[in-house]
Amino acid sequence: MAVTLDSAFPARKRRPLVVDSPKLSDAKLTRSLFLASHEISSMQPLRFILRRNSLSLIRKVKILASVFDELLLRSQALVYSQSAQLCFEEMQIVMQRIKSLIDDCSRVSKLWLLLQIDIVAFNFHELVTDLSTVLDILPVHEFDLSDDAQDLISLLGKQCSDSVQFVDARDDALRRKVTDTIAGIKHQISPDHSSLIEIFNDLGFTDSATLTDEIQRLEDQIQDQIDDRSKSAAASLIGLVRYSKCVLYGPSTPAPDFRRHHSLSDANIPADFRCPITLELMRDPVVASTGQTYDRESIDLWIQSGHNTCPKTGQVLKHTSLIPNRALKNLIVLWCRDHKIPFELYGDGGGEPAPCKEAVEFTKMMVSFLIEKLSLADSNGVVFELRALAKSDTVARACIAEAGAIPKLVRYLATECPSLQINAVTTILNLSILEQNKTRIMETDGALNGVIEVLRSGATWEAKANAAATLFSLAGVSAYRRRLGRKARVVSGLVDLAKQGPTSSKRDALVAILNLVAERENVGRFVEAGVMEAAGDAFQELPEEAVAVVEAVVRRGGLMAVSAAFSLIRLLGEVMREGADTTRESAAATLVTMCRKGGSELVAEMAAIPGIERVIWEMIGAGTARGGRKAASLMRYLRRWAAGDTHDTAAETQSIVVPTPSRIFSPVL
Repeated sequence: MAVTLDSAFPARKRRPLVVDSPKLSDAKLTRSLFLASHEISSMQPLRFILRRNSLSLIRKVKILASVFDELLLRSQALVYSQSAQLCFEEMQIVMQRIKSLIDDCSRVSKLWLLLQIDIVAFNFHELVTDLSTVLDILPVHEFDLSDDAQDLISLLGKQCSDSVQFVDARDDALRRKVTDTIAGIKHQISPDHSSLIEIFNDLGFTDSATLTDEIQRLEDQIQDQIDDRSKSAAASLIGLVRYSKCVLYGPSTPAPDFRRHHSLSDANIPADFRCPITLELMRDPVVASTGQTYDRESIDLWIQSGHNTCPKTGQVLKHTSLIPNRALKNLIVLWCRDHKIPFELYGDGGGEPAPCKEAVEFTKMMVSFLIEKLSLADSNGVVFELRALAKSDTVARACIAEAGAIPKLVRYLATECPSLQINAVTTILNLSILEQNKTRIMETDGALNGVIEVLRSGATWEAKANAAATLFSLAGVSAYRRRLGRKARVVSGLVDLAKQGPTSSKRDALVAILNLVAERENVGRFVEAGVMEAAGDAFQELPEEAVAVVEAVVRRGGLMAVSAAFSLIRLLGEVMREGADTTRESAAATLVTMCRKGGSELVAEMAAIPGIERVIWEMIGAGTARGGRKAASLMRYLRRWAAGDTHDTAAETQSIVVPTPSRIFSPVL
């Protein structure tokens, strides 16, 4: 397949080259050039692609290095003319550009470099041309160099001026093999295995690990592209490498310490990147009419549920139009990239480019290969590959589900092999990210029950946590949220995990609970299962998630929930004193709801918290806008209580019975 690289593969988005060229003394300038030339001379030429180009440029700099060796010995006695100093300053810039080009080529994906070889070869030739220009105007007669040094400069100048742009015939032939393979895939022609082996051996990829590294470099490369066509081209290369890795070296067996995808549960997500509704990382941040930012999916669901207020401020929404927060999205993408966390883009705020046909065909071929291998003895390696593939992108998730993988994965949820169970449930979790796959999972016989059993009795905490995360994902559909909330095993399993699991598992459980209690009919079941106790135990480890769960349950749960939260009043006061801004807001909002619904007994308990009035005044004066409003409401409740005015303490004017450890409160209806 003939490829015109200037059009098919536009130059990637690159960081600007920062060139440091301060005004140096003659001696320091000479020493700087001496060091730069020796640094480049010691660099290794590129091994597999553009070797001749890089080797030629390094050899030319080595010649200059020997000249600067001699100049350095004389530099103390020399005073350069203005023209000589300008030449050396320009040469210093060229040296920095040479080093940057070789460094970039050594770090970038080899396949990407191969397909852009004409452009990169031009960059090498351009540097040689720039070096030739400097040598042509360099006043050599001023430097009192030896005859040998002058001959070297003359020889180098002639070499540079005679140089022509070239691409090694071997590199060009290798590029044609790659492009022909990709073109064949477009027409559903499976690549020949011997041809794949030849391609990857010529690029220095000799095992599964080196191909895995190449996939990572290509994924990084996609982030550097500024147009969909270049991203699609990189996606095609990723498909080629993934497919080749599987068919040439077989499915990978994960290392024993393989963790769930650099997971959001284990990452310290900045507060500004979390959706105020779900506390999850925002994928498509949008701004509501009140100026607050939410994840599009969450605020859309809030509005569609009949709410006309801002969830965070309580203000009435002037309109329901949502404006994409592109600046915040870019920051989130960069943060995810730095932390090696997959970031799915969807919605009208931007998204994955339309997948190219070659990438889709490679994915289908790989999925077909893996599904056929599922019946073999080494099923763990196959499921691990499906897990990794399902993590990668939307196309892969669709292809895996359409190939019938979900029913086959269900049988591994009950396996006695811990790593296989983890891989199976995590694959289902990754598949559930795609909206249509949620329905497939819910309708597949045994899939939901299998996930629930992993949640309740999984072999490891990681498996249980990923089962909780799967339920959270499935609960993104309102009808499924109600269905899941009616299952006692789901409710008790999540509450038990929130009570007993390690921190990361507790976070997954609390976030899943937060999603499920968005349905009012689910709240009572969670209260009866002990969600308040679980949240209270998590206040120290996970204050943001725990307080958010308490707030949601109290807001939707009526007097029964308020009574269950009575023992948490002092903890909520402590959060208001020491928590982060969003957590303090949530704690204050919870106490306001409890005072409104519960009556004077609750206000009295809050008033007994040492220093609570000072904390409330601080929030009024220095807190966020919402926090200040909630704190002001709390202060009004305290003043009415202190004045003995309990007539209007609660909007519902219901008093509650303070619970004791041996008594379960029954609300007065």
